Amino acid sequence: MLAPDVVEKPAAEQQPLIAVIAGEESGDQLGGNLIAALRRHYPNARFAGIGGSRMQQQGFESWYDMRELSLFGFAEVVRHLPRLLKLRKELVTRLIAEKPLVVIGIDAPDFNLGVEHRVKQAGLRTVHYVSPSIWAWREKRADKIGASANRVLCLFPMEPPIYAHHGIDARFVGHPLADRFPLVSDRIPARRALQLPLDVPVLAVLPGSRHSELERLAGPFLDAARRVAAALPGLRIVIPAANSRALATLKTLLARGPHDEMMPILLDGRAHDAMLAADVVMLASGTATLEAMLAKRPMVVGYRVSPISYRIARMLKMLKTDVYALPNILARACGLGKDAVLVPELMQDDCTGAKLAEATLTLFRDSERRGAIVAAFEQLHEALRGNLHGHAGDHAAAAIVELLDTSKSLSPSGRGLG
Repeated sequence: MLAPDVVEKPAAEQQPLIAVIAGEESGDQLGGNLIAALRRHYPNARFAGIGGSRMQQQGFESWYDMRELSLFGFAEVVRHLPRLLKLRKELVTRLIAEKPLVVIGIDAPDFNLGVEHRVKQAGLRTVHYVSPSIWAWREKRADKIGASANRVLCLFPMEPPIYAHHGIDARFVGHPLADRFPLVSDRIPARRALQLPLDVPVLAVLPGSRHSELERLAGPFLDAARRVAAALPGLRIVIPAANSRALATLKTLLARGPHDEMMPILLDGRAHDAMLAADVVMLASGTATLEAMLAKRPMVVGYRVSPISYRIARMLKMLKTDVYALPNILARACGLGKDAVLVPELMQDDCTGAKLAEATLTLFRDSERRGAIVAAFEQLHEALRGNLHGHAGDHAAAAIVELLDTSKSLSPSGRGLG
């Protein structure tokens, strides 16, 4: 029997549920760090939803295989739409039934915003972690995001002011990648780690991580690498494979190609080492461009999407920017010039071996330009850190805790909505 001054809490308060939904590997990594930080505030909490191995290492219970959400491009999503809609309906039903303290959608906006909107209408609190690229794709989407999320957690400092213009609560929590790279990088330790000579030119080649990306990009990227090798005596080429499937694909493609002087070093992972060791990086557009920027390495960016996806985007006039690579977008947003182009971009039909090689050779041959790019990248790194101290995951957790505490104090029952 309990002592008179001890009040037994309901089971839901003893072990509150925090729901997290991540749709791909980058979201899984963010989710793992976030769960670890939230546990310091809610040590008895149960974490469940959709996530991968990093989240599961933190004791997360994944109700579905995260790979079911890892799709890319219009054509791929349309093909799997019935299955995705069924999964989303089941997930929403379960979330409403289990009444978590908060539902946190990490990235994957096409899936997560729909889930968040439905559960928010049912009275649950929602957070969207990683703002969609409203500065590049239709700013009016901010209203839709605000209808889905009680709070948006932003990785880039220029995002909260855009949301504020629409009356939406958004917080800059810092970019987790900015925590992983020093402000001034040193290529010597990375070259030693990869057993590369210290006095030769090095090119890192990253043609994407998804199978669909490799199908479209590996050919022109490897062709460009051969052209650069032919023009730069002594060049070493390093190709880090993003995962085991990418490694197998790249091995097959290299085996089919000519066995000439290029002979790149194929790595299982270790993308950061490859970037840090390089003088120049040739890579696919995406998060890797931000990593190369934080490594302070001049780069050439190329990309192709499926012709259907490209035609739809152009037809609907979905893009509101004439640059695609994150370093270029950040340079303009952070005041380095409204027309700044730090990184050459070769998109769609321009993404050919010849054009990639020409842009890459230009960087190798212009040391003054490389130095200016490195200085600009250091400025952008500082902007991504902002005035925040500590790690991005801690700031994200603090913003969520603040939201929950505020909601709790405003609730008539004093217990919040969960």
